[in-house]
Amino acid sequence: MMAKNSLEGSKEDLSKISEEEMLRWSKEELVKRLRKVENEKMNLMVEHGNLMKDVNRRLQLHLHEIRGLKEVNQKLQDDNQELRELCCFLDDDRQKGKKLSREWQRFGRHTASVMWKEVGMYQQKLKDLEARQETLLRENVELKEMVLMLDEERSGAGSRSSIDSQASLTNLNGGSATRDVGDGSSTSSTGSAGSPDHHHHHLHHHKAGDSKAGAMRRSMDDLSAPLHHRSIPNGLNDSSSNYIRQLETKVKLLEDDNKLLSQQSSTGDLRTLRKGLSPYHSESQLSSLPQYQDALQN
Repeated sequence: MMAKNSLEGSKEDLSKISEEEMLRWSKEELVKRLRKVENEKMNLMVEHGNLMKDVNRRLQLHLHEIRGLKEVNQKLQDDNQELRELCCFLDDDRQKGKKLSREWQRFGRHTASVMWKEVGMYQQKLKDLEARQETLLRENVELKEMVLMLDEERSGAGSRSSIDSQASLTNLNGGSATRDVGDGSSTSSTGSAGSPDHHHHHLHHHKAGDSKAGAMRRSMDDLSAPLHHRSIPNGLNDSSSNYIRQLETKVKLLEDDNKLLSQQSSTGDLRTLRKGLSPYHSESQLSSLPQYQDALQN
């Protein structure tokens, strides 16, 4: 700045000096002035060089800063691109998650509806099995009562047969006593055995004895009407005892079946049923029992 001021000052001085004055100067003064101006010019050139160096240095610093800023900007752009890609990936993942959640919700609702239907079906099956179990229990009770009744009747068969034989002997003795009282002897004194009166009296006496025996037998049949099969022959008694044994076996099977059904209903596994004896089989046996008794009676 000082060299610039001195240069400007010298220019002003030279411009103020006229040519006449300059012609009046001597050579020494002109040389002196010239050297002074050259020195000032050199100083100005040096100062200008220094200023250029300073400017260049500052330009280099600014260039380095610009390069650093460019690098930072590039890094930020790269990071921004990565973040955009990550956001796109996360958005796609979010869309997939939403879609998957909707599918799981639909699957859950469908599964819940199917489970409700299955539970309703199993409850209905459970109710049906309970009803069948109650029916089997009632049939078992009926079969037990029937077996006990048949057992009691079988145990009383001997006493009934003895009572029937005693009643028949009593009827025969009573018929013969009536005939003796009427005749007085086996050979009537009022007529011979081949006479019409004797034949008519014998027929009348035989009919009276038959009517009394028939009345006694009808009364015994009326008293022992539920126990009619106790007066059957030995062969039929064997068949009835075999049938009673079969009924007892079926009762045991039904008891085992009830235990199995109760265990299955308690554990919840009610799908397997018994394959041995069904309620239809017991009902068929019960329906065939009166026919079998009628056959024994006839």
